[in-house]
Formats: sequence, structure tokens, C-alpha cells
Amino acid sequence: MDYNLYLLQIFDPSMKTISKPLVAACIFLVLLSCTQKEKESQTLISEKPNILFIMSDDHAYQAISAYSDHLIQTPHIDRLAKEGILFTNASVTNSICAPSRATILTGKHTHINGKVDNLMPFDTTQVTFPQLFQKAGYETAMFGKLHFGNNPKGVDDFMILPGQGSYINPDFITPKGDTTITGYATDIITDLTINWLDKKRSPEKPFMLMYLHKAPHRPWWPTPEKFQEFYGKEFPLPASLFDDYSNRGPAAKTAEMNLLTHMKYSYDTKVWPETVAKMDNVLPEVPDLVNAFNNIVARMTDAQKAAYQPVLDSISKDFETHWSSMSDQEKMIWKYQRYMQDYLGCISSVDDNVGRVLDYLDENGLTENTLVVYTSDQGFYLGEHGWFDKRFIYDESFKTPLLIRWPNKIKPGITNTEMVQNLDFAQTFLEAAQIEAPDDMQGESLMPLLTSQEQNWSRDAVYYHYYEYPAEHQVMRHYGIVTTDFKLAHFYYDADVWELYDRKKDPQEMKNVYNNPAYADIVKGLHQKLEELRLLYKDSDELNQHYIDLHNERRAASH
Repeated sequence: MDYNLYLLQIFDPSMKTISKPLVAACIFLVLLSCTQKEKESQTLISEKPNILFIMSDDHAYQAISAYSDHLIQTPHIDRLAKEGILFTNASVTNSICAPSRATILTGKHTHINGKVDNLMPFDTTQVTFPQLFQKAGYETAMFGKLHFGNNPKGVDDFMILPGQGSYINPDFITPKGDTTITGYATDIITDLTINWLDKKRSPEKPFMLMYLHKAPHRPWWPTPEKFQEFYGKEFPLPASLFDDYSNRGPAAKTAEMNLLTHMKYSYDTKVWPETVAKMDNVLPEVPDLVNAFNNIVARMTDAQKAAYQPVLDSISKDFETHWSSMSDQEKMIWKYQRYMQDYLGCISSVDDNVGRVLDYLDENGLTENTLVVYTSDQGFYLGEHGWFDKRFIYDESFKTPLLIRWPNKIKPGITNTEMVQNLDFAQTFLEAAQIEAPDDMQGESLMPLLTSQEQNWSRDAVYYHYYEYPAEHQVMRHYGIVTTDFKLAHFYYDADVWELYDRKKDPQEMKNVYNNPAYADIVKGLHQKLEELRLLYKDSDELNQHYIDLHNERRAASH
């Protein structure tokens, strides 16, 4: 059969003969149709938003000037609030690094994905949202701190820090093997991110990019320039710095994260180990943290050591001159100021580098079609209640910064007070990209709140559960429910204590009112709602005991 006739008989099998001009016209129409479909496909791809997920480690919302400018100015991060939405009640499900990241990736509580603490293994059979983006045709990449695993699922390209990573000359795990890059981690992670955007990604595809900072995680090591800039600055003292925990239960009284009694010298406050060694009665004395300080310095080149030397010498001289004559109150204040100088110096570098990435998006026409998120893996104590670290359901660690910009979708300058969680990120990104979310994800898409359709948002409470105990910082296991008005928590291991806080009347959470008769109806209602949430999220006392047994087995084996 004539091939031209064969083509036309696809459309009309009754045709027996055909003219060449008609064949040519039909072929042209077929090609035109195919070309149009290709254009429609490309248009559909171009309409898919890019996702840029920026997360820092232990970045307290109190240290972002869009929330409060009493400590630091963060103009570049603030830009996302001015051009998008800022959430004032964003929170985490479990305030500790690796579990938070596992929840973000899976859209599930930690008791479901298995990563209940930093040591427990992640269930690698769990589907992560990058896998779904990759399957849907997105180009995916991850740079910075993941904290667990060495082969992230669903990413086409990655360079991640092993474990906590190093600030100075960090090592990276890559698809092609491990490597070390000379420089400062915050700058390097940004360089890798911009390089991927500029040289490695395919411009024809939408992207989902995870830009993950190590900073400001302990030991809070700024660049030499930020070290010089922030050393000597004085910051306002938190109102609860000298909290005696008199109106709380045993958990607050027994936690080991007090600035005076638990913050170490050489590691956390940057005093030369030999300076501490030659002084009497400098407590707490922890030799392995002296080694940790020396290990950080050992990573430095001679030029880097020379850049850090003047400030380290100044801190050590100040310590040696004044420490022995200070009262406990003065020592607490000295440690707080040293802590803030280093912590906020790290934050300043993060803000500078976020600005670099936002500028790149502007300069390369990517801003309009890119959904940008800035958050942290949890909150952090900046001296409130006399503490550093996180873990508690109390606000400074439970809440996390969340700022989202999406031009033409999110009205600029919005502030939202709804109870949202890191549990919700996966489903939000998937809905924004028009990708179907698995039924077993446990969060709720934030799209109604991003697109001013609050009438479609129904959640009025969130669930929290912390597991890592006994362990570093000795924060007791607890779970609880939080609404915009109240917080009910149950400390259930090594204690059986309930705590209730009135978030509006007592925003610093200084007084447990669980046994106050005036709150009896509130307690009853929250207990009922808490049990409903535990059923919804498939948590139980039996599961609690399972994780307690696993934790104790691991501790016994390690000893």
C-alpha cells in the first residue's frame, strides 16, 4: 500500500485513492497538531512553580527581625515576610534536628517514620516528597545539612554534610564520593546552591531545591569578620533569664541546659582550653569538649587560625581577668552575652547568604515563578528560662520561623496566626506543584492560608511529642496539644505530670495552671481533644513504651 494513502486511511478507511497535495496538507496538519501539543506541554511545565526550600538549624524566631528586632536585623530573610506571608504560630512536631527533618520529608509524625530521636534509624521505606517531585518531572537537588543518611532519596544532585558537619573547611558527601571544601560552611553551601541553579540544572524543567544551612547550630562559630563585628556587643537580657522554675513541674527543674551550670567554656564560649586549665574551680569541666574545641581549630589553615586568633585571645584575656571575681549572676550574664555574640554572628552570615540567593533569583528571571520558604528545623532558647538548646513543648523551642513568598499567589505583607506545623510542608509543596499527595501523609496543605482562602482551613490544634530521654540535656519525654490560646502537656516518663499554660495571659509560660479550678473546663476539653489527635495521628501509650524499650536497649548496648 502507498504510504501516503496509509496515513490518510487512519483518518478515513473508506478512501481508495488520494492526491499528493491532499497528502501534504494532511501531513502538515498532523505536524502542526504535534507542535501545538509540544508547546502546550512546555507551557504546562513552565507554569509549574519552582520550589526553593531554605532551612537553617536551630534558628530561633526571636532572632529574625521580621518577628522581633531586639537582637538582630535580618533584612534579607525579612524580605520574604514583606513580599509574602509570615506565620506567628508555626511549630514542629518534635523539637530536635533529625526527627524534624524526617517529618518534613515524609509529611508524617516521627512515631510513624521511625525517626523519633537523633539516634533511632529512619524508616527508609517511607516515601519522601522529593521522590514525588522527581517522579513528576521536576529536577531536584539538596545542598547542606540533612543530618541522617548519606544518599538522600529523590534528589538528582546533592552535596550534604556528614552528620552535624563542620563550620570550618567542611566535608561533604556527594554522589561521586566524599570531598572537603576550604572555607566557611554557610558561604560554601550557598556557593553550591547558586552554582547548581546557574550551571547544572536544566532550564527546561521546574526545580525543587533544598538549601539547608548548618548554622546556627552549636558550637556557634562565626566567620572571622562576624566574630570581630559581634564580639563585645551587648544584648538585652531575657525577662526570664533567672527563672527558678518554681511554678512548673519537675521537667523544667531537672533539664540540663542552663547557661550558668551547663554551658561549657572552651567549646561554647570560645575560651582557649589552656586558659581554662590553668584556672581553679572553673565548672563544668568536660574534657571531651576541650577536645572538640581543639578539633575545630585543627581544621583551620594557618591563615584561618591567624584570622581567628585576635578575638579568641581577647575572649580568653577577658575571662582570665574577670571570671574569678564575678558573682553567679554576673557569670550568667557573661555567658549569655558570649552566647548571643557567637549565635547572632552565625545568623548574620545566614542572612547575608539568603540575600545572595534571592538576588540570584531576581537577576535571572526566576523570582516570579518560584515559591520560596524560609524556616528552621525547630526553635531555640536564647536565654529564656536561663536556657540554651530546644526539645521542650514550651514556645521558644516548639515554635519555628516560617516565611513564604510566592509572587502573584501570596499577597505581600500578610501575617498569619493559625496553628501550622512542619508536618504540613510536604503536602503544601505537592499541592502547589499539582502533584497528588499520598493518602498516608498526616499534614494539611497550607495552600488555603497562602491564597487567602482561610474559610477552607479547619485545624485549631496541633500535636507534639518529644522522645529523646534519658539523653543529652535530660529533657523528659512528653506529648501535648497546643491551640492559639492554651497548651496542655503530659510528662510521662520518670514523672506523671500534667502542665497547662494560658498562652494569652502567660506568654512566657511561667505558671502551670493545670490544677487551678478556674481552668477545669479548659482542661477537660483539651484532654478530650488531645485523645482525638492521638487517635488521628495513630499515637498511643503502647507505642510510647515500644520506643522507650528501644531507646533503653540502645543505651545499654552503647555502654
